[in-house]
Amino acid sequence: MAKTTKRTPEAPRADVYERVTAQIVAALETGARPWMKPWAGNGVPTRPLRQNGVPYRGINTVLLWMETAAKGYGSPFWLTYKQADALGAHVRKGEKSALVVYAGAIERTEQAESGEEIERRIPFMKGYSVFNAEQIEGLPAHYHPAVSARPSLSDAERLPQVDAFFAATGAEIREGARGAFYSPTEDYIGMPPFGAFVSAEAHATTLGHECVHWTRHATRLNRDFGRKSWGDEGYAREELVAELGSAYLAADLGLAIEPREDHAAYISSWIKVLKNDKRAIFQAASYAEKAVAFLHGLQPGAAEPDAEEIDAQQIAA
Repeated sequence: MAKTTKRTPEAPRADVYERVTAQIVAALETGARPWMKPWAGNGVPTRPLRQNGVPYRGINTVLLWMETAAKGYGSPFWLTYKQADALGAHVRKGEKSALVVYAGAIERTEQAESGEEIERRIPFMKGYSVFNAEQIEGLPAHYHPAVSARPSLSDAERLPQVDAFFAATGAEIREGARGAFYSPTEDYIGMPPFGAFVSAEAHATTLGHECVHWTRHATRLNRDFGRKSWGDEGYAREELVAELGSAYLAADLGLAIEPREDHAAYISSWIKVLKNDKRAIFQAASYAEKAVAFLHGLQPGAAEPDAEEIDAQQIAA
């Protein structure tokens, strides 16, 4: 008689949204903003890269930036166990993986009450594990890029390529204001004089933050979280989008992050939003990525965005 083996029921795995949100909240509760770290050894952030060199997008960018900051990795490349094995390399014993997520959908044919067959699209999200190239032995040399020294910048030295990027958006930018802000009623960005910033990159990242706000206008991305007053939930959600969008732009333009003094004031409101809504960080990452893509799309010769999977955006929005 064949022996029957009983399997012990597995403990239910935490919902992917809950797992990711818990990581973000834990970082915020320490007073740190996980998307504002000197992720590379030279202080210049870069997008995390897949095995084939394609950048991660959306919430996966934040997750892998957090892991990079926590572990001090110098390589931007991340591979699955199987991808490393296919290259003749292997993950070192005892190394722990990082979580990334994948969004997709199942197409299902169902019958309506009328008897008519309808197609139903059911979105889903799942997590999977990746390892940084520094956790893997035997990889080709290009997975371990050399870190170059970041050139010094004068406080008064503008960055022409960055100025050209923001000029190409067509946003009305008025320098000479007492603070940095976006006016949705008059549709313009106010910025302090360039010389008031501690560095050209501080100016650029602050302007990037305000340009992400600029994309919310009804004539652009029409983004509205129901903000009624300063500091309410809608305000916190929009600021989180601008924070992430500014970090994404900094990575895309090769800028070192220069946090603004008022950033710390938002952390407690972000924690509240994230604890009340496990999907909030996914939504913020999605909206931020769309805002950045919109700004890139305004550049001379910009191509139409391709259909590449942009991580969790379809589900998060």
